[in-house]
Amino acid sequence: MHGRWRVRHRKLRTRLEGARDWFEFPGTLDVKPVLGGHGNVDENVLDDPAGRYLATSLRVFDPRTGTWSIYWVDERVPGLGTPVIGRFDARTGRFYADESFEGRPIAVRFTYEDVRPGRARWAQAFSADGGKGWETNWIMDFERDQESAG
Repeated sequence: MHGRWRVRHRKLRTRLEGARDWFEFPGTLDVKPVLGGHGNVDENVLDDPAGRYLATSLRVFDPRTGTWSIYWVDERVPGLGTPVIGRFDARTGRFYADESFEGRPIAVRFTYEDVRPGRARWAQAFSADGGKGWETNWIMDFERDQESAG
């Protein structure tokens, strides 16, 4: 996913409360390789209606296990988050972590779907029951920025 992307964000207004009320906003994503191709880093500009903010993902590949660790850094919350860890199978990636949300333990899942040269989708889901049920609460649809494609 190296390069510049336009992003359409969709988020649930509340999480783990059975909400069905989504809101949308635009953003951009710039992805660059690091570590000789064994990782990449991106810069997200999120034009959230509650206020624009910046965030970064750091992805690091472990060739011994074939897994990726993905760290999220958000300027609104200091420090690195717990990495989600997983792998890609063809054009789909699934990544998991144990985390907490509003003081309670949850499982987190990141899914990359239909990753292609010009588009991709990412989704975040939370589970409060140990992974038996999942609530998708954030979706990003990526479209390659043609002005920066070459």
